[in-house]
Amino acid sequence: MAKTNQPRPTDAELEILNVLWQRGASTVRDVFEALSKTKPIGYTTVLKFMQIMAEKGLVRRDEEQRAHVYTATVPQVETQRQMVSDLLRRAFDNSASQLVMQALANKKTSPQELAEIRRLLDAYERGNQ
Repeated sequence: MAKTNQPRPTDAELEILNVLWQRGASTVRDVFEALSKTKPIGYTTVLKFMQIMAEKGLVRRDEEQRAHVYTATVPQVETQRQMVSDLLRRAFDNSASQLVMQALANKKTSPQELAEIRRLLDAYERGNQ
């Protein structure tokens, strides 16, 4: 697994990244409107976070238009892998089985989710033999 030089996003930054991953390139107003549907947040707060995220390299700002358009610099799957790898190392002593067992014990897992997990494990085993 390749290491990335990207900083680990904070919870607030991750919320913004999730909007950008779902919507694609977006203005601050677009992100603000998406976030404000689920929680109280100010426009200037979103703007400041996105400016900081641009400085950190988490997002890229296109300044060609009057309203700056932001895009995530790293794909969602790469960020998820980085975060899981970090969690695995820090909290589970690199034990994937402990991580999976805690994830399953933490929330009721539907029969459909368990079947999907089994299918993914089978596919993983076939691909790594």
